[in-house]
Formats: sequence, structure tokens, C-alpha cells
Amino acid sequence: MGFPALLFGWRRETGSNMRAALSLMLLLAAVRAEHRGKAYVRDKVCQEFKALGKEDFRTLTIIANSRKFSNATFEEISHLVHEIVSLAETCCTEGADPSCYDDGSSALSAKSCSADSPFPSHPGTAGCCAHEGLEQKLCLAALRHPPQDLPRYLQPSNEEICQAFKKDPKDFADRFLHDYASSYSQAPLPVLLGSTKSFLSMVSTCCISQAPTACFLKEKLERKTISLLTLMSNRVCSRFTAYGKDKLTFSYLTSLAQKMPSASFEDIFPLAEDAAEVFSQCCDSVAEDCMQKKLSEHTAKVCSMLSAQDARFANCCKGKNLMQNYFCILALPPAPAHKVPDTQKPSNEQLCSEDGPRHVKRYLFELVQEYPSIPDAFFGKIYDASKKVRGECCSAKDSAACLDSKRQQMGEELPPFLEKTNQLCGQYNKLNFLDFKKRLRESLTQTMPEASPELLGQLVEQQADFASTCCPPNSPPLYCASKVSSELEAACKGGSCLLGSAP
Repeated sequence: MGFPALLFGWRRETGSNMRAALSLMLLLAAVRAEHRGKAYVRDKVCQEFKALGKEDFRTLTIIANSRKFSNATFEEISHLVHEIVSLAETCCTEGADPSCYDDGSSALSAKSCSADSPFPSHPGTAGCCAHEGLEQKLCLAALRHPPQDLPRYLQPSNEEICQAFKKDPKDFADRFLHDYASSYSQAPLPVLLGSTKSFLSMVSTCCISQAPTACFLKEKLERKTISLLTLMSNRVCSRFTAYGKDKLTFSYLTSLAQKMPSASFEDIFPLAEDAAEVFSQCCDSVAEDCMQKKLSEHTAKVCSMLSAQDARFANCCKGKNLMQNYFCILALPPAPAHKVPDTQKPSNEQLCSEDGPRHVKRYLFELVQEYPSIPDAFFGKIYDASKKVRGECCSAKDSAACLDSKRQQMGEELPPFLEKTNQLCGQYNKLNFLDFKKRLRESLTQTMPEASPELLGQLVEQQADFASTCCPPNSPPLYCASKVSSELEAACKGGSCLLGSAP
């Protein structure tokens, strides 16, 4: 079996091939644009199929659909890819019937709706299949799995990689593309495409090299930036998908406040807005270098504003590679707490004004500076609760009474949660994991002296699992929001709890 064209033909190329590939993937991955008629869809697909050739078309179809259906099995993706490629191959030949593509795509939709469909399963499929014709096809095309909480792709050893590659290069490439694209499904398509291409190029080069170990070491150093960009952009775009632009601005504000608790709101807030704008522009963009270009510009702003104020930021900003500078900043752990003098809670008038959301962000920003170890997901809950309060009270007949009541409730509920969570994550950030669990057991033994060893062990594992997943920066947003909700509901003991009831 010959090596697939992908492995030798795509070594870091850019330009028209990349642009053609991305326009194709945008078309195949989801139908979001205005529908322009059957002929337009057929002509566009056939144009790209002919430009790319069958093998590259097939490779990109694996990436797009693995990314779109991130919880699907390799076999399910393989069935879908086979059908899409066969449809293009059949209907894009010279002299094919003009209705070939539309008839074939209708047959694909019907197959998706059958009880024994071999394609990726999706809970929304039944709803789409209640429609007919074009409406059904557009509905099915728009389906997408939610992102995975944590990437499941684990890179094998160099020896395992080369063993699998030499056994069947095409199967190795297909399985890698599926595993990698589904694990990092929220990374922008151009980033994902660049990363998979460089990895497969590395494998095809090093597995036939006379010195594979040295080759892998050299190649991995060369692809360090694209590899980190994939990991980082998957994280931030997962957060953007989960939060939306407004809450992402707050999340980024929280992150910078924890890393530099002495900074002013006026310095940090514009940077948070700028970051949210970058992610809103680039997470779904098919522009070839959107994320890298815009994020480099953002990093330059962060370094210009903050490196003179903080030695850790200054150290991260020393390098010439702006992307690696950004990764360094992103990895900074929380700094020691900073007591903000005379923290003022927003007045009722400020909360219900047009600038109310900014007043909330400023107050919570100062709260974050006092409790820098508290995870993003917990402050996200407080932010959600504040939005809910503003929504309920600012439109009430007696908004002042409503806000005063909620303010009192929050004042009673919030401090215990803040202290407990800050202590838990603070210890997790300072200690190695075994010492952390030991300290956790000692603390629980003191607070629950009558608990059985079995119950203590269960509680230690439960809290250690929460801390290891949700205390670090860049923790998975949806998973940790769910974990925080469970903790709050348990603490509320089934009663009315403002934080526990926040969305």
C-alpha cells in the first residue's frame, strides 16, 4: 500500500490549497450561510473536489466531521466520510446528471434517518427527520456534538507511532485525524488543519529516518508553537462556546486579576474586552492565520500594559515569539491575595443603570483579587447570580427592596463558599497531590470527628477530584460549572440558595 498523499504532500504549505480546503470544510461542516440553491451547492463541492483531489478531499472530510461529531466512533465517522466522498466522486465527473448531487444528498439524509443508520448518532436527529426535503437536510447539517470536557487524545510513544504507521500508513493517518480532531474539536479549523498536517509530516519523515529519536526531537521542537496553539485555542474556544462573549470577557478578567491581583480594573478590563473580541472573531473563522495573528497582537498589548507592573509578566514577555509569550502568561499560577482597600459594592442605582454590567464586573474583579485561588467556574456562578438578580429586581415595582433583599441573602451565603473554596484551591496550588490529599484528610477529620474511615475516604477522593480538575487555570468550563453547581446544591441542603439556583 502506498503512503497517502497527505503524508508527503502537505508539509507546511499555505496559500490557495489551504484556502480552498477551508472553504470546502466550512461548506461540509455546517450549513450556516444563506441557502443559494441546489446548483450552487453542487458546483461548490465539485469545484473543491477537483481542486483538492480525492485523497485530500477525503482527509479534510475526516477532520471536519470528527470535529463536528466529537463523540462519534471512528467507525461511524468512516461510514459518513465514505458516503460523502463517494457522492462527490460520482456526481462531480464530466457528464454527470445535474440532479445527481441533490438526489444523492437526499439519499444520505434518508440513510441518516433510518433506524439502523451507521452514521454518528445525535439526539437531535429525530427532530430533523420529522421535516422533509431541504429543511431536513439543513437541519441534519447543523447538528453538532457538544465539546468534550477534557481532550481524550494521548499521543503514543515514538515506537508505537512508527509501528502503527508502518503496518498501515493510511489507517494510521485516518485514526489519528479522527482522534485528534474530535479531542480538539473547538480549536479553529485552520489551527487544527495545520497541527494535523505537521504531525503527519513529522511521522512520515521520522519513521523512515535512520535516526528516528533525534528526528522526532527536532520535529517536535519545530512544531511546538502549533501544538501549543491547538491546545490553547481549544481551551479558549470551548470557553467562548460555553460562555458567550460577555461572560468570556468576565472570565478573562478573572484570570488576569488572579495572576496580577495588584493591577487596576482600568488596566485589565480593556485587555479582557480585547481578548473576548479576538476569540469571537477567530474561534469560528476559516481565515488561515486569524488566531495566531490576532492573538499575537493581543499579547503585545498585554505585555505593553502589564510587564512593567509585574516581574512574572515581564519574564513571560521577554521572548521574541509572541505566541510562546502568551502561553507563558496563560500558564502563570495565581499570585498571593491582594487586599483591596475600601471595596465598594455597587449601589442599587448603579446596578440598574445602563452601565450596570460593568459595575458588577468591577466589584467582582476586586473580589477576585482578594480570593485569587478560587476557580473561574465558581466566580462564573457568582456572575450568573448577579445577572439573574439584576434581571429580576431592576424590572420589579420596588427594585430597591428587591435588591436589598438579594444583597442580604448574598451576604449570608457568599462568605462561607468563598473561604472554603479559596482554602481548598489554595492548598491544591501550593502542595503536591499526595500532600494535598493528606492535608485534606486531616482537615476533614477535625471537622467531622465522628465520620467513619470509609466516609472520610470518599469525601477526600471527591474533593481531590474537584480540586485537580477545577482549581487549575483553564479548567473545562461546562464540566466545572456542573461540579460547582453540585457543591452549591449540597451546601444549600435543598433550601432556597441564590448561588445554587443561578443558571
